[in-house]
This record gives sequence, C-alpha cells and structure tokens, in this order.
Amino acid sequence: MQLRYNVRLYPTPGQRHALARAFGCARVVFNDALRARQDARENGLPYISDGDLSKRVITQAKKTPQRVWLGEVSAVVLQQALADLNTAYRNFFASITGKRKGPKVAPPRFRSRKDNRQAVRFTKNARFSITAGGKLRLPKIGDVPVRWSRSLPAEPSSVTVVKDAADRYFASFLVETSDEPLPESAAEVGIDLGLSHFAVTSDGRRVDNPRFLRRAERRLRKAQQDLSRKVKGSANRAKARARVARAHARVADARRDWAHKLSTALIRENQAVYVENLAVSSLGRTRLAKSVHDAGWSQFIGMLEYKAVRYGRHFAKIDRWFPSSKLCADCGTVTESMPLNVRSWECPCGAAHDRDVNAAKNILAAGRADRLNACGAQVRPGPAPAQREEAGSLRGAV
Repeated sequence: MQLRYNVRLYPTPGQRHALARAFGCARVVFNDALRARQDARENGLPYISDGDLSKRVITQAKKTPQRVWLGEVSAVVLQQALADLNTAYRNFFASITGKRKGPKVAPPRFRSRKDNRQAVRFTKNARFSITAGGKLRLPKIGDVPVRWSRSLPAEPSSVTVVKDAADRYFASFLVETSDEPLPESAAEVGIDLGLSHFAVTSDGRRVDNPRFLRRAERRLRKAQQDLSRKVKGSANRAKARARVARAHARVADARRDWAHKLSTALIRENQAVYVENLAVSSLGRTRLAKSVHDAGWSQFIGMLEYKAVRYGRHFAKIDRWFPSSKLCADCGTVTESMPLNVRSWECPCGAAHDRDVNAAKNILAAGRADRLNACGAQVRPGPAPAQREEAGSLRGAV
C-alpha cells in the first residue's frame, strides 16, 4: 500500500524565494488551463484534450513575453499542476454522472496566491534525491535542510513540497510499502464514539475526550482579537495572522498525534475492530458542531481503516441505523426510545446497562455477525488511500 511520510523542511531565504516562484508558476499554469477549458465550453468548442492543453499553457506560453518566466522552474512542477486539474475534472465528471459515490464534487476553481496551502509536486522525472547529508535535493531549488524523524522504508515515487498557513514547509514523500502483519490476537473490540468520552470499548474501557480545541480556546481568542485590531495590509497584521495560524496548527498537530497513538494501540491489541458508520458531516451542522469537529472522528476512523490493512487486522463499519444504544446486549430487546440524557437504563429482562458500554458490545456483536456471514471467511478491506504516517517531524516545529 502507499503511505505518505511527512518531514519538516527548513529552506534558506534563497530557497524560500525559489519555492515561492515554483508555487506561483504552478498556480498560473493551473489557472490558465482552467480558463482555457472554461472559454472553450462557453464558446461551444470541443473539450480541450490534455495534450493540446499542455502545449498551449506550457510549451507555447514559455515562448511569449507574458509567460517566459515559466522556464525558471522545473517543467515537472508545471506538468503536475495540469495533472491536478485533469484529476479534478475527472472527479467532477464522475460525480455528476453517478460513477463516484459520496457527496457531490464541485467543478475545479481558480487557485489564489492567498490560499492557506501552497504546494508543488516533484515526480521521479524531476530527479529529486536525498543527499548523503540528509538534505532534499530539488531541481532549480537546491539542497533543502530536512529534520528527519525516521528513515523512509523505500525509495519515494514522488515528493510534494507544502507551505501551510503557519508559513511552515513540509515534504510529503509518497512511498510504496509492504504489509507488516502483526501476530494473531484473539481479542476483538467494538468501539462506541462519543463526546463525553471519545471512545468506549466493548470491554468497558473508557477513553477521555482530550478536547484540544476547547482547551486552546482562550489562547486562540486572544490571538484572533489581536488580529482584528491590526490595520489591513500592514506588516503587523501579517505577523498577527501568522500567530493565529500557528495556534491552530498546534491544535491540529496535537489532535493528529493523539489519534495516531490511540488507533495504533487498538490495532495492535485486537485482531478485529468495529465502529459505527457515523454521519459526521450531518452532525457537524448541529448545535454540537464545534465539539464534533474537535473530536476528529473521521480522522480517527480513517487511521483505523488503513492501519488494519497494513497490519493484517480486520476492520468494519456498522450501519449507522443499527440501534446499538437501544438494543439490550443480553436479551436483544429494543427499547422504543432512548434520549441522549439517559446514560444508564435497565432492561425488562433485569439487565442493567451503561448506555455507551452496551452500545459498544452491540457493535462488536453486529460486526462479528457480518463477518461470519461473508461466505464464512475472513474478508479483508480493500486498498486504502495514501495516508499520513503516524510519525512526522512536527515535534518542536513551531
């Protein structure tokens, strides 16, 4: 499977300028190509093919006085910007025709130099490399210092250089890794995700909700108030904006690190892991939106999913309409209603239940039943998309 390994970069002032030029050139090529296709559609002309588009916005554009500076960056960066546009169009067309499942995908939009995230990608054709001294050698940029937290397990097929809103630079290496099955374990677990406790397992374990955003609200509020008092366009406003971005980055980094550690522990301890298929996007539009987004359920479930594939574990999601909280884990009786303020209840059969533990037990039972019904054999999930590896170089980065 493919994994992304993220490391922190510390470019010199000259390299920052070269990266800014690369970001700008890739953005211009993307926007020129998008405008060309939009103009063709508005004028009733055929859809411009990928090859013709590349000739128009790269090869021919370099010969014009308005775009001659495109030759100052690696050609691979420009080609990858077109590849991103083509991928966006394919996803959009697949979405409107029904071939792509999930929420509808919007058409590509123009990129702005004020976007919070700027990125360029180098493939093997760009001949990037890692020097003997541990630096990242990029064409027409130079040897960029890297803070390595671990060595790469294999030769990367591409590297994406990213500048985030906090003005930090990262290199994201795409690496093809082999599965690393863990020793078989007899334990299986069902997980009920919540807000008062982040997770309650079927064996009665309770994991407290860290509430990273809530804990940082006072610091974030002061930074945002300081930003609001600065004059637009001033240098002090730019500094205040960077302070706000760094404060939010610390929250996101802490949440991601915590989710990685918990998901890794659950995958190592259990042969099978079952969770509910929560409608996080819908819950994010309720009065609990801030708490739901602060919990990071989707991120956590995604980590469980790809780590189960990598380490030879079984992972499954239970139908979100399954009455896990209202179903008695002992006799199977379903209670008619179960308001959220009811945290413990007693079944007519005499069994006393804690709401969350009972739900986790039912999730485990439902997951086992679905697994046994799948032709009587263990069914492993399909390939997962490339994810961030659990160890990055974020410690002490800000």
